[in-house]
Amino acid sequence: MAEPEEEERRMPEGGEPERAPLDEESAWAELVAAYEKDPEPGTGSWPAAEDVPAAERDGEREGNETAADPSAVPSAPDATRIILHPVLSGPRDYELDEDADEGHYEPPEPPPLPEADVTTKFAWLAAVGGPLLIFGFVLFQEPMPWWALTVGIGGFLGGFATLVTRMRPGGDEDDDLPGGGAVV
Repeated sequence: MAEPEEEERRMPEGGEPERAPLDEESAWAELVAAYEKDPEPGTGSWPAAEDVPAAERDGEREGNETAADPSAVPSAPDATRIILHPVLSGPRDYELDEDADEGHYEPPEPPPLPEADVTTKFAWLAAVGGPLLIFGFVLFQEPMPWWALTVGIGGFLGGFATLVTRMRPGGDEDDDLPGGGAVV
């Protein structure tokens, strides 16, 4: 009978006995050595219920059904033979119905843009044209005269201020609701 001190040495704190370290090199060597070996005679690679007689595995049935009919598949595959199953249809065989136009949404034509008055057109021209004037002098590395700087900065500020002041405070429907409130 082992002494209690020996049992304590064999059992670490986790309560499981110590195991010998796994030798991975020898395990891989066994797998590689047994890779191309045939199984020993008398031991099958399949359960007994799935064993097929050798005559059927080699395609020697009556009328050679496996060679003539591709849909006749042996019940257990042989390790040296590849069996191709015919694919009747797959995802790439799908074709769209050209006539079916159900669920296709075509948005209505958008309403035409409102006509801008002359003041709005000049405000946009000044807001965009002023910085473009300054950018042109910088791009072509020309000395910038005082009038170009004044027109560029003044045009941008004036055009921007004109566009902001001409903005409508809201849609036409907001005038009908003096209290604001939710519309259901």
